[in-house]
Parts: sequence; structure tokens; C-alpha cells
Amino acid sequence: MKRLICIVCYLFPFLGIAQQELTLEEAVAIALENNYDIRLVSKDVAIADNNVSIGNAGMLPSVSADVSAAAGIQNTTQTLLSGETRAVRGNRTRSSAYGASLDWTIFDGLQMFTRYEQLKELKALGDANLKASILATVYDVVSSYFDLVQQQQLINATQTALDLSAFRHQTAENRYQIGRASKLEVLAASVDLNTDTTNLLRQRDQFRSTQIRLNELLARDVNMVFSVADTIVIGNDLYYDVLSQQAKELNPTLQSAIVNHRIAQLELKRIKGERYPIVNLSSAYTRSQSQTALGFSTQSKNNGFSYGISASMNIFNGFQQRRNERNAEFTMEAAEIEVDKVRQNIEAQLLAAYQTYLMNLELVRLEERNKDIAQQNMEITLEKFKLGSIAPLEFREAQRNFVDAVARFSTAQYQAKLAEITLHQIAGTLKMK
Repeated sequence: MKRLICIVCYLFPFLGIAQQELTLEEAVAIALENNYDIRLVSKDVAIADNNVSIGNAGMLPSVSADVSAAAGIQNTTQTLLSGETRAVRGNRTRSSAYGASLDWTIFDGLQMFTRYEQLKELKALGDANLKASILATVYDVVSSYFDLVQQQQLINATQTALDLSAFRHQTAENRYQIGRASKLEVLAASVDLNTDTTNLLRQRDQFRSTQIRLNELLARDVNMVFSVADTIVIGNDLYYDVLSQQAKELNPTLQSAIVNHRIAQLELKRIKGERYPIVNLSSAYTRSQSQTALGFSTQSKNNGFSYGISASMNIFNGFQQRRNERNAEFTMEAAEIEVDKVRQNIEAQLLAAYQTYLMNLELVRLEERNKDIAQQNMEITLEKFKLGSIAPLEFREAQRNFVDAVARFSTAQYQAKLAEITLHQIAGTLKMK
């Protein structure tokens, strides 16, 4: 009994302490706000969104300002046509210029418009990747949460087994003290008590490890201790045809493949635009002045406006244009094949997950009946054990059957819930359930 008291004192931090309950909705909300993976992907989406501009696509002109200044000291000798010679030592010269220039590509085979469409598609690709990251994170959070619920149920069942073993051990001790039981019965009860205590400690350790993992997913203090719901509610209103249609429209992996195919199509269109001429407009305004101590003009000033138009066209570049177009066509065809591959893969995943879901629903109903039968059997066996009408081994067997039945029922519920959220993830409709 001293050993049992020590064990109970060890377990006391886990028992009877009011802990704040973390609901599933709260867990998902915290993850959506704090999770590192989601935050990192969100930055990529922000960059892609920031890149969607007509300036980045090359539709706007570029304007630059230029300023220059120079000075020098030279020894200069000049001989004129008349034969006269002029010489200046330390001739100081100064010059300066400043102005602004504009360059604008007004036609490049419509490549600038294609690039703008590509930038918008890259934004759509970032959105699809963000949704995939959110769905993956929500799946991890929901599965970890219900894993904790399952483990809590196993802890309760193991705790019940430990209480029964403690009662059986105390009964054996009392019977031994009055000479109605042998030392062997007391030792057997002690072994079973120690076994159940070990099982409870291991189950609580697993619960705490999963709790730490969930805190990590929520990107908060991993030392936080909390309680979870005590039941697993399984939805039984999922239909394959509805899920299949939702997957075709909402699955982020499929959407990413479709966007990549669209980007490949636009890249082919852009490369074909290189066959057309490129027309540029240019203009500039400059002011300049210079001074020198020797020469026909010792000082000059200029200012004015200039403009022009230029056009260039690739006539032959060693068949590089054709090679680039063929490569772009191959890339586009590969992207189309990838779309078909992803679509078929999603259909296969969805069908397999749906079959697993239906099977687990049946297992939940079966294991629930087994649990009720095992609990009823244990209660009857306990009453008979109190009356001394059955042997301790029969009581132990009923005890084991009850714990095993509860474990199978909890596992069946957890697996059914996993199948349910997997279906929602594939369909792209995973919510806070």
C-alpha cells in the first residue's frame, strides 16, 4: 500500500488539476494564425501579389536623370594656320551636363501583356500553395487533437483497470491477513497492480508527448498543459459523388497543376512573340556647358530636346527561336500530362479513403457493442468477485477484456475520424470539425 500511495502521489500532477480546455475550433484558429509553415508560405504569396503590376510586366517607360561634371588642368600649345603659336601653362578646363531621358518599348510582339498574365497566374499558384499548406496544417492539428482524445479515453480505461487492481490487491491482503488466501494470491495481485501502473504511466507519457507535438503545431509554448474534449464525433453524411465533384473544383494540388499548365501555355505564347519586331521610343532633354582658357571658343552652353524611334527584328539566330518554341511546347505538353496524372491520383486517393471511411464506420458500431458487453461483463464479474464466487484469474480476465474493448473502440473512432478528415482534405473542404 505504501508503494501504491507513492505511485498515486507521482500521478497527482496529472490528476484532479483543473486545466483549461482547448477546443478544436480554438486549436485550428491558433494554428492558422501562428503556424510557421503557413506564415512562410504567406510571405511567398505576398511577394507574388506584389509582383503583379504592369510596370513589372514591362508596359511602362523608364525615366532616368543624368548629371556629370569634369575639370582638368593641362599645359596646351596650339599652332594656327598662320603659323602663330599659342601656349598656355595650367590651362583649366571645366564641363558639366545634366538632363533626363525616357525609353519606352511600345511594341514587343505583345510579350508584355503575356508576362502580365503570367504574373497573375503565379499569384494564383501562390494562393493554391497557401491553401495546400493550410489544409495540411489543419489536418495535422485535427488529427493530433483527436489522437489526444483517443489517448485520454485509453487513460481513463487504464485508470479504471488500475483502480480495480488496487481493490483486488487490498482484498487479497485482507484475505491473507485472516488466513483465507495464500501468499501466492497476494503476489499475483501485486504483479497485476504493478503492470497496470506501468501501463498508465506509459499512456500518460504518450499523451504528454502528443500534447507537446500539438503545441508545436500551434507555434506556442510547448510546455503548456491543457485538456481536450472527451468524445469523438464522426460525421456520417459524406457521399462519394459530392466529394469527387468538390475535389475537381477545390483540391489545391489539382489547382496548382492546372495553373502550371496555364503558365506553360503563356510561356509558349511569349516566346512566339519574339518573332515580331520590337519598337522603342526614346527622348531626352540635356543642358551642358564647358569652359577653357585656350581655343576658338573659350565657353559654350547647350540645351535642347531630342527624340527618336527605333525598331529591331530578329531575322535569323541559328534556329534558336524554333528550338525555344519546341521546348516550350514540350513543357506545355508535360504540364498537361501532369494535370491528368494529378487528377487520376486524386480520384484514386478519394476512392480508397472513402472505402476506408465506410469500413471504419462499421467497425465503430461493432466495437461499441463489444465495449458495452465487456463493461457489463466486468461489472457482473466485479460483483461476483466481491462475493468471492469467482477466482481472481477470472476477474483479471474480465478486467483485461474491458480495457482491450475500450482500446479497440477508441482506435476505431480515431481511425474513422482520420478517414473523415482525409476525405475533406482531398476534397479541399477541410473545416473545423
